Amino acid sequence: MASQSAVDNLFSSNAQWAQAVTQADPDFFINSAKGQSPQTLWIGCADSRAPESVITASKPGDIFVHRNIANQFHSDDTSVLAVLDYAVNFLGVKHVAIVGHGECGGAAACLGAAQRDDFNPDAPITLPMLPKEAPLNRWLGSLSRVAHKLVKSHEASISRVVEENVKLQVENLCKAETIVNAWTKGTPKGQEVYVHGWVYDLASGRLQDLKITRGKTA
Repeated sequence: MASQSAVDNLFSSNAQWAQAVTQADPDFFINSAKGQSPQTLWIGCADSRAPESVITASKPGDIFVHRNIANQFHSDDTSVLAVLDYAVNFLGVKHVAIVGHGECGGAAACLGAAQRDDFNPDAPITLPMLPKEAPLNRWLGSLSRVAHKLVKSHEASISRVVEENVKLQVENLCKAETIVNAWTKGTPKGQEVYVHGWVYDLASGRLQDLKITRGKTA
């Protein structure tokens, strides 16, 4: 079966990768098992074309990661709040980056919703083929409102939605208790913490810094 073949390929590729890494650095996995000390927390999109370690040529242990649909940072999302708390207060992460990407399916869906004549920004439904309370509709509601504002101001495009989404999520992130405490009270490990907004361009493979870095001294 094709699906089973895909799984078999994953295991085969993993075995080849592990062997190659061991040959290049015999102690890599032994040292990796002892602990981690990443400097960066990457909050990105779950899109299969934007794997953070691959596009930054990073090794296991370099980047702490949280990925979801359309790189959202919701103040009521326990999962991302727990990741942020652990990264900053336990691992000593210094850089937290919200990372969007070009041709984002979530951004495209929200833009399409915002362009419908019957779109209601007070009760946004991004995917009308799904129930109002479907997970994707609840998850993408705030991003659809962002897209709606761009449509009204005649600035709508997927790239603009992606950039404005990153800016909004950076603002949301900066209001999180973990970040506010890091900037006002310090962190258990004493590191300065910076929040960044980046976009990954699928067509070129390059990261773009939106120049909206925030921090106690930034």
